[in-house]
Amino acid sequence: MHYRKREVVQVRAEVAYDCDVLVIGGGIVGLSTAYAITRSAPGTRVTVLEKEQGPARHQTGRNSGVIHSGIYYRPGSLKARYAVKGAAEMVKFCAEYGIAHAVTGKLIVATEQAELPRLHALVQRGRENGIPVRELGPAQIMEYEPEVRGLAAIHVGTTGICDFVGVARQLAEASGADIRYGARVVHVDRRPELGVAVRTADGDIVRARVLVNCAGLHCDEVARLTGDEPGMRIVPFRGEYFTLARPELVKGLVYPVPDPAFPFLGVHLTRGIDGGVHIGPNAVPALAREGYGWGVVRPRELGATLAWPGSWRIARRHWRYGAGELRRSVSRAAFADAVRRLLPAVEDGDLVPSAAGVRAQAVLRDGTLVDDFLIKEGPRTVHVLNAPSPAATASLPIGREVARRALAALGGV
Repeated sequence: MHYRKREVVQVRAEVAYDCDVLVIGGGIVGLSTAYAITRSAPGTRVTVLEKEQGPARHQTGRNSGVIHSGIYYRPGSLKARYAVKGAAEMVKFCAEYGIAHAVTGKLIVATEQAELPRLHALVQRGRENGIPVRELGPAQIMEYEPEVRGLAAIHVGTTGICDFVGVARQLAEASGADIRYGARVVHVDRRPELGVAVRTADGDIVRARVLVNCAGLHCDEVARLTGDEPGMRIVPFRGEYFTLARPELVKGLVYPVPDPAFPFLGVHLTRGIDGGVHIGPNAVPALAREGYGWGVVRPRELGATLAWPGSWRIARRHWRYGAGELRRSVSRAAFADAVRRLLPAVEDGDLVPSAAGVRAQAVLRDGTLVDDFLIKEGPRTVHVLNAPSPAATASLPIGREVARRALAALGGV
């Protein structure tokens, strides 16, 4: 026994680490984590591996660019805490580094009587989360948005818009980390007594003391590569967007009252930093982790989704909702009908197809859609397993939390 202990110590002394913390994933959460580590523990060597040729190519760069207020989220949840704090920090970060942004406020509009109780519940939730909310009647809605119609609405003053890709680039630069693009991870060898060795598709080996998994659409696969069972699977949902050919119809941000039974906000209208108005998204099953269109099918990934029991339980539980989303996916007229609930003046021809996004939705075995951020730890590993919207808004506080856990793991080895 004594000999074995000496042998382990000797092996440890001979390990040459390329970095202290290795982050897999160059989206906004991974880059924010790298930024937080180097800010809170100067001198810590951080490497980020990103399989694409640049940062923020997936969820970060394929959304509506909204800085969310946090009004939708259960008081006390990580989403609520991080979104409220993160929105203020994101505005400050953008201002500090000259990144395009604006605090615009937004309307959440009820168009049917059945939505009024849910709208009033949002007012209460907003107040519990410390968010300024103003209740509006039909005439007041038109003061903000002359072309929008509804029975009642609330105005949320802290919502904004920004260039999240620009934020990700700035985080990468300011972190001082070694950012390696085009580095797809294919193998992970974790040894609790030694560290973590990662091999990329081009054969490079990176050795680290601690690994942080911020792989987004592939986070469950990376967790399993390390030997950790995440207890969930990513089920990808594609969100399809249109651009409004007559942007003058919309002044700012307009949202429907969300259905609390489903974790999507519904088709909304967003005037972006570029001045265009984006409409969407709907939510349909994607046939690949990066399935940005119906023509993108990856049999292995689709098979993994279908093999997960939770996928079938979602389908049984939400088939009516899903059928409506599918109909809007294949029919522009049906999509336009959904938009006209908020914006009666829109015509089918006003909708110009735009880039789609894919949401990495964590699903438990029993079909539960994970509704909050989910971060788990293993030996020498920290896994971010669910970070959907408002992750971009909340990326700075999320990054600090993940960094705290990574540095704690680093201090324990």
